[in-house]
Amino acid sequence: MDKYKNKYRIASARAPFWDYGWNAAYFVTICTHNREHWFGKISGGVMDLSAMGHVANSCWYEIPNHFPFVELGAHVIMPNHILGIVIIIKPDDGRNVETQNFASLPPPPPPPPPPPPPPQTPPSKPSETDTKPKNQFGPQSKNLASIIRGFKIGVTQNARQINPDFAWQSRFHDHIIRDDQSYQKISEYIINNPANWQDDKFYSTAQ
Repeated sequence: MDKYKNKYRIASARAPFWDYGWNAAYFVTICTHNREHWFGKISGGVMDLSAMGHVANSCWYEIPNHFPFVELGAHVIMPNHILGIVIIIKPDDGRNVETQNFASLPPPPPPPPPPPPPPQTPPSKPSETDTKPKNQFGPQSKNLASIIRGFKIGVTQNARQINPDFAWQSRFHDHIIRDDQSYQKISEYIINNPANWQDDKFYSTAQ
């Protein structure tokens, strides 16, 4: 990540507003509707991904292909939510805002193998949605909301081939990562989340 040196913008505690298109590292939490366990289960502190979990995992790694100004940090797929770090990296826009060097941060792990194919279902009458490529993300822009929206659409299009009832919670949680220490702490939290599942605020038993 040396080539992105000094490109991470740090939020000022005095700023009344924050533009989520600005360069920064963002910690996001994306939940399923009603926190249903679509993505798999945790056994012995290890996440065992379902077919939908593999879809979500693959779509997460696809984000930079659809949003070239994005770098990914740590992430984990949990039974009913996803935790991850999204780093927006754009050319300097000339704003006089403090920056932070994240060059020492470790790279994300390599992408997993492709997900297993969804179960075969009888063909149905094509619809307008069916004519779109199933890996197509939603409308693209250059802020955090559009990135997450595109990711969610990509997962939904594929997940509903497995079960048409799949749905996301409409909103997502975000936190602006302000410095290297916070980045490291949040990364460790994400990586260790499966082992600490019963202490997670989104914990619930499978429905």
